[in-house]
Amino acid sequence: MVQRSKAQWIPAGVIALAVVADLVTPTAVTSAPLIMAAPVAAAPLLTLRGIILTGLASMAVHACLARVDGTFGWHRGLANQLTLVAVTLLAVFIHRTIDRQAGRTRRALRVAAIAQGAVLPRPPERLGDLHIAARYVPAEDEAMIGGDLYVVQQTPYGTRVFVGDVRGKGLGAVNAVCVDLGAFRNAADQAENLDELVRSLEEALLREGGRRGGLEQEEGFTTGLIAEFATDLSAVRIINRGHPPPLLLEAQGGATLLEPSQEAPPLAIGALGHWSAPVDTFPFPPGATLLCYTDGVTEARDTEGVFYDAAARVPLLLRHRSRSGEEATPAQVLDMLIRDVRRHTGGRPQDDQALLALRHSPE
Repeated sequence: MVQRSKAQWIPAGVIALAVVADLVTPTAVTSAPLIMAAPVAAAPLLTLRGIILTGLASMAVHACLARVDGTFGWHRGLANQLTLVAVTLLAVFIHRTIDRQAGRTRRALRVAAIAQGAVLPRPPERLGDLHIAARYVPAEDEAMIGGDLYVVQQTPYGTRVFVGDVRGKGLGAVNAVCVDLGAFRNAADQAENLDELVRSLEEALLREGGRRGGLEQEEGFTTGLIAEFATDLSAVRIINRGHPPPLLLEAQGGATLLEPSQEAPPLAIGALGHWSAPVDTFPFPPGATLLCYTDGVTEARDTEGVFYDAAARVPLLLRHRSRSGEEATPAQVLDMLIRDVRRHTGGRPQDDQALLALRHSPE
């Protein structure tokens, strides 16, 4: 918002620059071409009224400068005034075209958000002593449904979680997301362990890739983080298939990236077939929060190309929050992280972000 408000002064700056240029140059040198740039500069930055006012101001300034120089005649005066009228009308046309395109993009984004919500329902806020919050942040430069997903399910074997990122966007990604969610929900209730659950997921995705054929059969994959909490929530077991590792936030303020003990490729890479990945077990004490996210967070870059470091930034955000004497809820943790990533990238999400926070209630 601040950057846009500053940009709105550009047309006025162009007019001011034209005045200075006219006053410091010989009479034979005209600043008319520079003044004519002001309405064009206003087209994407100002409202329709602002563009017209910019055009009228440009004409008034040009008339004054021409009279000061003694050049306000048909050749260098009235002709330039008519040109300014034409340029202002052109700026109005450009503005209306941009506005229509922006409107279509906003409508497409709204439709995509509605479809995303239908495909990706919000998980429950609480399952026993496990408090849950989820967020989905679409990339602002995309009007297509992304392939980021999350799902939390209570099962006979404990609470199970799946956070994933399907390759691609659009309807192909939606199909894969639906397959992922359906396969997970079915297998989560049936599989006695995580190995069996992941095998079921992979088989479902490979079958879907085979039906779609072509490139999707070979490269239609999903990065996935599959987690299972012990029934007493004392530990969390994780299989990581090419996904950004989650962040364990301790009640005392520390943070640890839960890196896999062995790297494994994403789910359903056709050329590799099935792949065995280890199950890593980590303590999950009361007050701890498991923070999961997709690569829209970890691959967010600033203007210098530096990636966002959640392991370093999130503890700082929480320490700053704790000074107020209030402990951040899982939802507030996600909101702080989203805002911080936005600041890091300069205000525009570069890729879809799916985020999930799960907290073990303090004793």
